[in-house]
Amino acid sequence: MSKPIIAVTLGDPAGVGPEILVRALADPRVEEAVRCLVYGDARVVEKAVREARLGLAVRAIHRGDEARYAPGSIEVIDFANADPAAFVPGQVQARCGQAAWDYIEAAVQAALRGEVAALDTAPINKESIQAAGVPYIGHTEMLAALTGAHDPLTMFETLGLRVFFLSRHVSLRDSCALVTRARLLDYIARCHQAMDQLGLGGGELAVAGLNPHCGEHGLFGDEEVREVAPAVAEARARGWRVAGPIGPDSVFHQAKTGRYAAVLALYHDQGHIATKTLDFERTISLTLGLPFLRLSVDHGTAFDIAWQGTASPVGMIESLLVAARYAPAYRQTQQMIP
Repeated sequence: MSKPIIAVTLGDPAGVGPEILVRALADPRVEEAVRCLVYGDARVVEKAVREARLGLAVRAIHRGDEARYAPGSIEVIDFANADPAAFVPGQVQARCGQAAWDYIEAAVQAALRGEVAALDTAPINKESIQAAGVPYIGHTEMLAALTGAHDPLTMFETLGLRVFFLSRHVSLRDSCALVTRARLLDYIARCHQAMDQLGLGGGELAVAGLNPHCGEHGLFGDEEVREVAPAVAEARARGWRVAGPIGPDSVFHQAKTGRYAAVLALYHDQGHIATKTLDFERTISLTLGLPFLRLSVDHGTAFDIAWQGTASPVGMIESLLVAARYAPAYRQTQQMIP
């Protein structure tokens, strides 16, 4: 099978995206696994290559079909919209927010046309995006708007541990209110569909508990009794392979050691703490429920260290390797879904 083509957006040019990207593309494991098509400003990529002292050639092109993917070169769909002399590294700037949005918008369109197998996004800065007047706060909202997808599904993967999230960026109080039987049933079905799309069909999904020890049968919190257990029971009756609720202090270890294919965490930090404690740098975010697979590192633009040559490329390398593993299977199953 030929190596999949991955569209990689440069992210905010003033952040760490350019330097971690070029370092990742210089890694032999990445070159062996995927063909990368960078959406960005070729001048920024060239500067990142020079400062990292990498022996890579940068080819500025205008269309994906012009790419050659020769060893030792980086193919860049060149927007020429972020002159390195015109922005300040490590600062919020509208021009950089606009540039980041331009790359995302174009790469999504390429993915929708089937020109690339997956989308991998370098970090953007929410303040820069807002300063540019882009009407979306982050990647997930952008992707949903550009594709028409409803409530995209987030999954983290770290060293074989896979975690889905019942809720994301809401308060802890609000996240507890979202733990309902109906929402759980919907997410259990969607998680299984996502696992099928990733080639993980047949695995069992574990649903984490909300309260310590799953509330001890209602002694301290009754959400498990009222909402979680009934949802799991109904899902099993419908034919889904799912277990739970399982104590949040043990379920992630059980999944990491192979007992479960994935865990459905009931709120944002419950799953983030588990994956990032296991391996912070190798925690990769996958956005599912889109017409294509999207991946990203799970860190921000790190303005405090941007363009200083100290940002680690480990996460970007890992995201591209994960893309290589999942993109072919995801693409095939997407084509079969009506």
